[in-house]
Amino acid sequence: MTLPVESWYQSILLRHSERLYSGEAVSEEDLSKIEETCRDFHPYEGARAELVRSPPDDVFKGIVGSYGKVKDAPHYIAFIGDNDSPTVEVALGYMGEGIILEATALGLNTCWVAGFFRPEVVRKHIDVADSEYVAGVTPIGYAQDRVVRIDSLRKGYVKLHRRRQLADLILPQSLPPKEWMTKALEAARLAPSAINRQPWRFLIGKDSITITESGFGDLFGRISYRLDCAIAMLHLELGALAAGARGNWTLLEAPRVARFNLLRL
Repeated sequence: MTLPVESWYQSILLRHSERLYSGEAVSEEDLSKIEETCRDFHPYEGARAELVRSPPDDVFKGIVGSYGKVKDAPHYIAFIGDNDSPTVEVALGYMGEGIILEATALGLNTCWVAGFFRPEVVRKHIDVADSEYVAGVTPIGYAQDRVVRIDSLRKGYVKLHRRRQLADLILPQSLPPKEWMTKALEAARLAPSAINRQPWRFLIGKDSITITESGFGDLFGRISYRLDCAIAMLHLELGALAAGARGNWTLLEAPRVARFNLLRL
């Protein structure tokens, strides 16, 4: 599947986590588009996604982040990982964020959820093999206050992204970023992460950007910093493409995650 650069890049700027939904069902046309993305977007082996059309009322538990519990979502998407895949975390993060950006492009709301859901309930809704695990989910639907929020966004009343400054994320041994790199890095900076921990750091080379984990640990079971960094990978690539720079990824061993290598401008 070719990356839809224009729509997904714009979605980076618009995407935000929503936990309160209107309960309104998503149109069949849009659900079909989401299912198509789940089916076709598999850049790395070890992960898959499945749309569940029924409400996830019994899937979520407790408080998600600092904003409350997920409520009244009409549908959800499950992200499934392969226990035996060495690239499972990169596959999950990169694939999952692509699906979420597609949902955003369709005008839908989402929220990455890794630690406050019931995998055993998801297994009742969809088939999950013994060799797989449920890595995370996202509700999908329309935000409860979407009309008010959209109007506030247009007027500049709402600030979508609370992130560290880019200078704080670039490793000191880096070279000065080129113009295309700055756009790519700004897109990566806006990537979502568990409890907004922003675990990525960037090493800038002559014609490359390496993403490195800023720490170790596993706050939510199987979900690690590496998955968060894989979300930033997709954002970085979309930013580079939007700046006219095409490249490819080389996956690396921890604590490094991957290096984006410039192919051409």
